[in-house]
Formats: sequence, structure tokens, C-alpha cells
Amino acid sequence: MKEIKVFCPATIANISCGFDVLGVALDSVGDEMVIRKTSENGIRITRLEGQNLPMETLQNVAGVAGLALLAASDYSGGFEIEIYKKIKAGSGIGSSAASSTGAVWAMNELLGNPFSKLELVQFAMEGERLASGVSHADNVAPALFGGFTLVRGYEPLDIVPIPSPSELFATVIHPQIEVKTSDSRKILKTKITLADGIKQWGNVGGLVAGLFTNDYDLIGRSLVDYIVEPIRSILIPGFDEVKIAAIEAGALGCGISGSGPSIFALSKGEEKAVKVGNAMREIYQNIGIDYDVHVSKINLDGVRSISS
Repeated sequence: MKEIKVFCPATIANISCGFDVLGVALDSVGDEMVIRKTSENGIRITRLEGQNLPMETLQNVAGVAGLALLAASDYSGGFEIEIYKKIKAGSGIGSSAASSTGAVWAMNELLGNPFSKLELVQFAMEGERLASGVSHADNVAPALFGGFTLVRGYEPLDIVPIPSPSELFATVIHPQIEVKTSDSRKILKTKITLADGIKQWGNVGGLVAGLFTNDYDLIGRSLVDYIVEPIRSILIPGFDEVKIAAIEAGALGCGISGSGPSIFALSKGEEKAVKVGNAMREIYQNIGIDYDVHVSKINLDGVRSISS
């Protein structure tokens, strides 16, 4: 196989209580990429549509992640990459992770799968380092493994896949403003109180337990963030109103997707998820901010090949 086309899913990171350790892959929105083997060493990005992003290899997350894989392989050739961005940069639903994971997953397929998914996460994290200054895995892990994932530790990297209840759906609203991950990290506190830590750890454990046991009420009770959301939410116009509207419409819980400005909600059933999306829409229509809404089942596969 010389060439492959892939779907690279959008992701929700943090899931309220799990800053930098929890994430989930979406099915209804993602980038598409075409990667082909070349005899020339190195990586070239030959096409980039949908977003105004750098095409220089060392300034593009897909290029940097791909170079990390290439350096670890014994392949003497290189790769060309075409990127068709459907996820807006700075949207908070894993735009950089989609490009990074799509590149390394596709290259690994073309090389005969010499690397494990855990190794691919490490390569993709180099793209995240370029994008945000921090090589976090909470977006790239679910993009590669599919479903929900827990980053149990970084030294060494330890990824734990978590099952998803069959009726769980995500609603994401993206107000058309940009919040850069690097900027949203700068405003975070570096220390927390023990009381807040205890409440947060309880919610992480509760969310994981709820996902394993299909306990939707427990999932909802656990979607509370005592540490990051109170600070980051000030960067998102209408956040409090959207959260209230989503809960009143029947969402299990609602919070900031990644670093924002997207806001996510989890619901039991697609019908409820659509209703939640309509409630979210109404808030931004009243405020006068343009937006996109995505309603999605949980993507259990992660990056996958698609027909050209």
C-alpha cells in the first residue's frame, strides 16, 4: 500500500473533572488526510485546505508528529501529506490532535504497523507540544484509541481505554471566537487547595465508575470541575447561560471542551442530545455570536481509513 486516506476525529478533552487526563473521541466531526509514501526522505505537506495553517513541516503539527515517527523507524523513504481541515483551529475540540494522530496512524499503516498505539500517542504528543507548548495526551489518546481514555500517568506514559455506555451522546457548541490553548493555560493556577483536590478526585473516580457501569446518573453527578472551569469560563461569553440551558434541557452534565471556547454536554440518547443543542443555540442567537453545533455518538474506533 502506497497511499491511504483517513478520518481523524475531533475530541473532547478534560471532560470537566479530568484536566489533562480524560478525553473522548467524536464521530460526527473530524479532519480528513491523505498520506502517501515517497522515495525522498523526510515529510512534505503538499496540500492544506480548510484552515490558514503553516505548510512548513517544522511548523505544522502533522509534520512534527510524523517526523518523530520517521526518526524512530527504519524506513529510508518519506511521506507526503494532504490535510483537509474540518475542525477549526482553536475550537477546543482537538484540531491539532486530529492532524497529529491522523499523520502518525496513517504512516504506521503504510509501514506495516511497526508501532503500538501507545507509541503512536507519544509521536502525536510532539504535535501537541508544537501547538500548545505542552505535550499532553488527553486529545491524542482518544483520537487513536477511540472512545474514552484515561491518561493514568505520563512517566512512563500509561493510557487506559474506558468503555462508553451505548446511549451516551455528546453535544458540542463552538462559538466563533478563538481561545488558544497556550493562552488559556497561562491563566491557570499552579496550586490548588486540598479540599478542591479531594472533590475533583472523587468526580474523576465517579465518572470512570459511571462509564464502566452504565450509570448515567453517576456520570452526570461527576461532571463537575472545581479547578479549571471557574477560571477558564470567564474567557467564554455566555458560558454560564449555556450550561444552565443545557442542564434544563436534560443534559447529564455540561462543561468546557478542552481549553474552549467550545462547550460540551453529555446526554442519554440522541433525541435528548439534539434538544440540548437547540437550547445551546438559543443562547448564542440571543447574544449575537455565530456558532457551530455538533451532535455525535461516541467514536469507538478513533482514526480510521476511509475510501478515497
